[in-house]
Amino acid sequence: MERGKLRIHLGAAPGVGKTYAMLSEAHRRVERGTDCVVGFVEHHDRPRTSLMLHGLEQVPRRELAYRGGTFTEMDVDAVLRRAPAVALVDELAHTNVPGSRNAERWQDVEELLAAGIDVISTVDIQHLESLGDVVESITGVRQRETVPDEVVRRADQIELVDMSPEALRRRMAHGNIYQPDKVDAALANYFRPGNLTALRELALLWVADRVDEYLNEYRSRHEVSTIWGSRERIVVGLTGGPEGRTLIRRAVRLAEKGAGGEVMAVYIARSDGLTSASPKELAVQRTLVEDLGGTFHHVVGDDVPAALLDFARGANATQIVLGSSRRKAWQYVLGPGVGATVARDSGPDLDVHIVTHEEAAKGRGLPVARGARLGRARIVSGWAVGVAGPVVAALLLNTVHLGLANDMLLFLALTVAAALLGGLLPALASAAVGSFLLNYFYTPPLHRLTIADPKNIVALVVFVGVAVAVASVVDVAARRTHQAARLRAEAEILSFLAGSVLRGETGLEELLERVRETFAMESVALLERRGGVDPWTCAGRVGTGAPPRRPEDADVDVPVGDRMALALTGRVLPAADRRVLAAFAAQAVVVLDRRRLQEEADRARALAEGNRIRTALLAAVSHDLRTPLAGIKAAVSSLRSEDVEWSEEDRAELLEGIEDGADRLDHLVGNLLDMSRLQTGTVTPLIREIDLDEVVPMALGGVPEGSVEMDVPESLPMVRVDPGLLERSVANLVENAVKYSPPDRPVLVSASALADRVEVRVVDGGPGVPDAAKERIFEPFQRYGDSPRGAGVGLGLAVARGFAEAMGGTLAADDTPGGGLTMVLGLRAAGARSGPDAPPRTAGPVLTERQV
Repeated sequence: MERGKLRIHLGAAPGVGKTYAMLSEAHRRVERGTDCVVGFVEHHDRPRTSLMLHGLEQVPRRELAYRGGTFTEMDVDAVLRRAPAVALVDELAHTNVPGSRNAERWQDVEELLAAGIDVISTVDIQHLESLGDVVESITGVRQRETVPDEVVRRADQIELVDMSPEALRRRMAHGNIYQPDKVDAALANYFRPGNLTALRELALLWVADRVDEYLNEYRSRHEVSTIWGSRERIVVGLTGGPEGRTLIRRAVRLAEKGAGGEVMAVYIARSDGLTSASPKELAVQRTLVEDLGGTFHHVVGDDVPAALLDFARGANATQIVLGSSRRKAWQYVLGPGVGATVARDSGPDLDVHIVTHEEAAKGRGLPVARGARLGRARIVSGWAVGVAGPVVAALLLNTVHLGLANDMLLFLALTVAAALLGGLLPALASAAVGSFLLNYFYTPPLHRLTIADPKNIVALVVFVGVAVAVASVVDVAARRTHQAARLRAEAEILSFLAGSVLRGETGLEELLERVRETFAMESVALLERRGGVDPWTCAGRVGTGAPPRRPEDADVDVPVGDRMALALTGRVLPAADRRVLAAFAAQAVVVLDRRRLQEEADRARALAEGNRIRTALLAAVSHDLRTPLAGIKAAVSSLRSEDVEWSEEDRAELLEGIEDGADRLDHLVGNLLDMSRLQTGTVTPLIREIDLDEVVPMALGGVPEGSVEMDVPESLPMVRVDPGLLERSVANLVENAVKYSPPDRPVLVSASALADRVEVRVVDGGPGVPDAAKERIFEPFQRYGDSPRGAGVGLGLAVARGFAEAMGGTLAADDTPGGGLTMVLGLRAAGARSGPDAPPRTAGPVLTERQV
């Protein structure tokens, strides 16, 4: 069955009109006769959006009970049974209610696409997984509902639903997005002009990158070789010399002059060993270009100018940056050089910049190795010298006869020259022609092919032998040079591969892209199968075009065992390249296995953590909660007993025991609920500016009188916190400190200002905690040393840290001078901001179109 097509309406923020645009597209398709249904659309009580649902068939939703409430989600089974041509599924990044068919809505969409149903969906730029940190730095809100970028990138169509920040704020002010009671808060926080402008730029840049991918696919599919300057791309040609850093910085400055400019540094490794690159310097230049936002590429090419131009045209580059030649003046007789050749052959659509540097005209640091592949021009020259040279020499010697010995030396020099230029065959031809001419013109009897003097026979034999020996030596040297150069190129590639592994570049797609770039292929895919007769499946691929279904369909395939194969399309590679390809293929399998093991380890870790928490919770319920319940039960049974006449003092004591037990239960259950809220991300701080002396005294109400000393100066700056969460955090810290501090040493609660933060310190004189356990005590259900004292379940410190981090603060443990433990609670001062338009840092539930 053919896979369905996915169309996504992408927006910069809630309310730009993604759902409205999706419904408008659905009406257009219905008018054209397309079978289109609504799988799930959330109109958020917006009248214009809800009106657009009229006239569209809606598949009934599935109702799910969760935490005492009833929720509705898309009924995937019902949509599959209905089998429409097109299904509308809103909010692609939505997390389904527990009990649904899939955990995420994008997984529901994948099922519909696999069933051949086209899907139209919506998503905000803030919900893309790779942009989570960026969006949090802009808005102060961490998005917990995300969708993998690859899911969106695989969409067949992505349409940007754009709206200026001013227009979006007007829509909100008019009540077209949220209810009136939420408008002011939204405009003052998330929907500020600065936030909306930054999110809009993120959306535009992300879509521009996707459009660029479509453009590259189109150019490759239609074999477009000319450069389309739709975007500034600057290629920096590196030689491995020290001038590379200057070139990279210059290219980055050029890219900054144009919005969205991209820098690609490329090193061409010649297989003939003519490069003198320093691996250490290349590593430094790679780090530099990546730190400046560019990319580094390693390409093999015998003809450096041609390989550089091919790479630039393949990347649709608009400019090339090269350094001035390091050759001395006399070396230009050997050729114009790489820079001049690239400038000559670049054409009108590719600008070439020659940048001067300190190493210009200083010569190369290493001797230039001799080329192994001679080329057509040198072979023609070798034949000309080997065949025509002796004839010309014979004509000259007919006018000036130097003697047989000198004539032989002259012809031998021509043979050596032919060997040096053209190799073995021209040298052998030169020896044959030279011996014939020597015999015919200069060996008595002249102008005859006979030799009268035996000494001349020896001389001619020696001449031919020396000529053949010299030609053979030159040919062997050339072949050995070629082998050494080939091995050197392979060593450079394998060194590059090993360096990528050591740097932690373990992504399968990144590794396959390195293979594609290195060997200039169109596409590279890693195929796998379960058994010898099972069909092949694609575990990962890069490049253009569809991946081969079988290794036999590829231009080059490298098997890795019986169940894996690396398949490359584009051109047929020589057999010598298979050794390097085998190393890449083996590493690709290792990366794939490592990724799968990591996924299994993550799942196992999550299951183990869940089991640990459940076990600890059961232990807490069975022991710590049971103790106060038993006390309350005993006190109530005693009061209800008719066999004993209790005095007023006894009754008061029993009632006090019941009240204490109830308080302990309330405290334990409260901590359990708080921990649950923290783990599910439903803590919503209400940040405002307050004085510490308004909150800290209230947190000391639950401890015995005289057990705490407070030192909170009134001169401290105000702090930006949630008063309720701060009170709970301090209360838990104080109760924990009182529990372990000796009776004769009261707990000290002090506060002080430090730069843009205010620190609250809770100091006890207890036994203290070793450094190795200072982080472990903040984990849920942890009590240091399994101390049986108190009635807690080991949640107090975990809840305190969770609340502190939710307010944008920190909580850490430190040693108390003289013995004991000090809890340091760091809070943001009221004047602390990260910029002129910085939003307040908040943490809480997922920000979706349902709530902002």
